[in-house]
Amino acid sequence: MTLSQNPENNIKNSTDNAPEDSDKVKRVPYHFGEKLRQVREHKGYTLKVVAQKAGVSESLVSQIERNHVSPAIDTLLALADVLDINLEYLFEEYRKERPVQITRADERAKITEEDVFYEELANPASSDGEHSIEAYIIKIPRNSHTYRGSYGHLGREIGIITKGTAKLKYDNKEYILETGDSVSFSASVPHVLENAGDSNMEAIWVVTPAQRFVK
Repeated sequence: MTLSQNPENNIKNSTDNAPEDSDKVKRVPYHFGEKLRQVREHKGYTLKVVAQKAGVSESLVSQIERNHVSPAIDTLLALADVLDINLEYLFEEYRKERPVQITRADERAKITEEDVFYEELANPASSDGEHSIEAYIIKIPRNSHTYRGSYGHLGREIGIITKGTAKLKYDNKEYILETGDSVSFSASVPHVLENAGDSNMEAIWVVTPAQRFVK
């Protein structure tokens, strides 16, 4: 077998017949350059100062912050030491699962309280009560109102009126909300949402921590 005098041809010829690895999974690089940059700027360090203290070039630090290159472990350790960063902070997002939750239209949980109808838009985002969040559609018929909030509860609520007119009774005050109006308030104060119009009222509501649809 005769090798070409051109090294590039030898590389090409040696790989032309190499079997493809169909099971090889493409690696997605983990980026933390933005965290390094934020800490550096928060401390008031310039690229030059960090580079000098870490014993690397200013250009390399810049490329690492822009996620253009992945640093060697000794370089990363030097930068973390200069910036006084805990490595757990840099890698806390590594391989963290971020599931997408889809609730099909015919799978939504539905409940009623007296004559008020609630339809869940998504399951509570957390299983621990204080940090969970729920979202649902409220449908209140004419001359009716919600009931549970009349005593107040832990957390916060955000809502938008999508149909009709509502009256929010919050502590000792009343607020009229027309279609398209939104509202946000601490749920610790007694509150009631009332249909203030002549037809059915609908709204989309977000509550944290979850109250009605806790599994």
